[in-house]
Amino acid sequence: MKAIVVSEQGAGLAGMSLTERPEPSAAINDVLVEVHASGFVPTELEWPSTWVDRQGRDRTPSVPGHELSGVVVALGYGTTGLSVGQRVYGLTDWYRDGTLAELTAVEARDLAPLPEDVDFEVAASLPISGLTAWQGLFEHGRLRAGQSVLAHGAAGAVGSVVTQLAREAGAHVIGSGRTSDRDKVLGFGAHEFLDLENDELEELGGVDLVFDVIGGDVQRRSTALIRPGGTLVTVVGPAEARPDGGRAVDFVVEPDRAQLEEIVQRVRDGRLRSNIGTVAALDSAASALNPTTRRQGKTIIRVRA
Repeated sequence: MKAIVVSEQGAGLAGMSLTERPEPSAAINDVLVEVHASGFVPTELEWPSTWVDRQGRDRTPSVPGHELSGVVVALGYGTTGLSVGQRVYGLTDWYRDGTLAELTAVEARDLAPLPEDVDFEVAASLPISGLTAWQGLFEHGRLRAGQSVLAHGAAGAVGSVVTQLAREAGAHVIGSGRTSDRDKVLGFGAHEFLDLENDELEELGGVDLVFDVIGGDVQRRSTALIRPGGTLVTVVGPAEARPDGGRAVDFVVEPDRAQLEEIVQRVRDGRLRSNIGTVAALDSAASALNPTTRRQGKTIIRVRA
């Protein structure tokens, strides 16, 4: 099968190449999925799990990508809950070969059924951004109606879903971004826009929850905006500061079938829009994932036409 592989740690996106790989097989409780579309997060190449297995042993050359949509073509021994021929989408294990390939083996529990009326490319843009937003807002942030949320990077793949889910939940949403992001952030439903290039964070009133995808100085300054009892949720590593009288939570997103079903239902009924910037074929994935200019939205690799 064709697959994108990375072999040299430290080479970055330039180290990606398209090659032939042996077809994987479905182990116990796995399914083998014919991949139709795949998402990719550039920071994957900095994660230890891209380069080693759970015992710390080198596993290069490895196939990156952990978001997929496709069709089940085989079941492993003992696998239940899915069937051959079923459309699925989901988030794969960090320590296994990923989804930038024509076939991938996935634990069945990490996938959710994909309704016929949701496009494969749309579905592949949702697992990391959708689950990260859902878990950060509702599990870790304990968001309730009537609260306020500062969503950093609200024009991005995660931030745009945070904005939409928080607004639907009854929160007042302030979305941050660059000056050029204003229309996009407001278009995704933010009530207010915070221009990180020109506005002062400190001029913003108190908020109940800060959802941080940036880190660094922006994160540290944002903690001062959180009301007593409020929460900083971050996905960029351990929090560098803790809000006075509040909580700071950093987390790594996890697969969850029930949450995936909630997310895709919102896409079906128009409550949630995906944020796709570029769609490219597998043959041109290496160059598409290594752009020379800034792109808005998620890059999706179409593995099958």
